[in-house]
Amino acid sequence: MQLTCEQGLIVGFIAFICFCKELAMSKMEELLRQQQEIVAAIAAEYKRSREAAAQGESLAQYNLGVIYCKGQGVQQNLTEASRYFKLAAEQGHVDAQIELGTLYEHGHGVSKDLVEAVRWYSLAVAQGSAVAHCRLGYMFESGLGVQQDYPEAIRLYKLAAQRDHADAQYAMGWVYENHHGVEQDNAQAVQWYKLAAAHGHVDAHIRIGLLLESGQGLQQDYAQALHWFTLLASKGHAVAQINVGMMHDRGLGVKEDYLEAMRWYKLAAAQDNADAQTKVGFMYANAKGVPLNYTEAMRWYKLAAVHDNASALSHLGFMYDHGLGVEMDDTKALVYYNKAARKGDPYATKNRDIIEARLAAQEAHKAA
Repeated sequence: MQLTCEQGLIVGFIAFICFCKELAMSKMEELLRQQQEIVAAIAAEYKRSREAAAQGESLAQYNLGVIYCKGQGVQQNLTEASRYFKLAAEQGHVDAQIELGTLYEHGHGVSKDLVEAVRWYSLAVAQGSAVAHCRLGYMFESGLGVQQDYPEAIRLYKLAAQRDHADAQYAMGWVYENHHGVEQDNAQAVQWYKLAAAHGHVDAHIRIGLLLESGQGLQQDYAQALHWFTLLASKGHAVAQINVGMMHDRGLGVKEDYLEAMRWYKLAAAQDNADAQTKVGFMYANAKGVPLNYTEAMRWYKLAAVHDNASALSHLGFMYDHGLGVEMDDTKALVYYNKAARKGDPYATKNRDIIEARLAAQEAHKAA
C-alpha cells in the first residue's frame, strides 16, 4: 500500500521518536555503566588503601584520609580522616601535613588548635610546599596561633606567589590594598590581583573591577572595570553580574541602560542572590527599565528578606510606611525597619525614628 505524503511524515516522525528513545536509553545505560565503574574503582582503591595503610604506607594513609574527608564511597568521617592524615603526616607526607593543619585550624574532626595548625603548616613549609607557605602566611597575617607578624606573612606569601600560587598572589594584592605591613599601593595590588586572575581566581577579578571603578590610589577606569566584571559575569558569577548591572544602571563605562541592568540583575537573582533580588525589586518600585509595579517589587523584596538582607528589609519597611503596593501599616513598617536597623542600615534607622516620633506625638495628642 502506498502511503500518502502526510502518512509518510507521521511514520517518519514516529520512527524518529523511537530512535530518540533508544538513543536516550543507550546514553542512560552508558552513564549507569560509567557510574558503576567509578563506584567499583573507589571501592577497590579503598580496599587497597586500607591494606597498604595497615602496612604503614604513607600515601595510602593520606588517600584514606581524603576518602573519609570527602565521603567517597564511605560515610564522611572527619575524625577518621584526621587519624589517617596524622599517620601519614608523621611520616613526612607533605599534603597530609597541610590537610591535618587545616583540620586543626577549623576544628574539623579534631579539637580546634591554632598552634597545632601552625606546627603542621610549618613542617610542610620546610618541605617547600607553596600551599603551606600561603596557609602559614595567613596565620601570621591574622595572628592565628602565632603573634601577628605582617613582614613574615608577606615573606611567606611572596615565596608562594613567585611559584605561581594563585591564592598567594591574591594575598599579596590584599596586603597592598589594605596596607598590612606595607604602604598602601592599589596599583601594586591590581598587578598582583591580575596574576591571580590569570589562574581564574574569582575574588581577584572582583577586586580588580572594584579598584578600577573606585579609582582609589590609581587611575579610575570604568570601561576596564566593566571588562573585568563582565569576564566573570559571563561565566555565571552572581556578584560580578550585579556589578555589571550596576554599571549599566548608572552609566559607568557604558551608556546608561536600565533594560540591560535589569537583565544582569535577574541573572544573579535567579541564583537566589539576595542583593540582586533587592536590585530587581528596586527597579520595579522605581519604573527603571520596566513599568512601575509595586506588587512585583514587594515580591522581590520579600525573596531577599528571607535571607535577612538589610536593604530589602529597609525597602519593605518603606513600602508599608508609605502604602506602596500594600495597605499602609506603621506596625509592619516598624518591624522591617527595626530588623534592618539592627543590621546597620542607616535609612531604616532614620525612618524608624521618624515613625516612632510620629506615633509618640499622636499618643501625646490623644492624652491631651
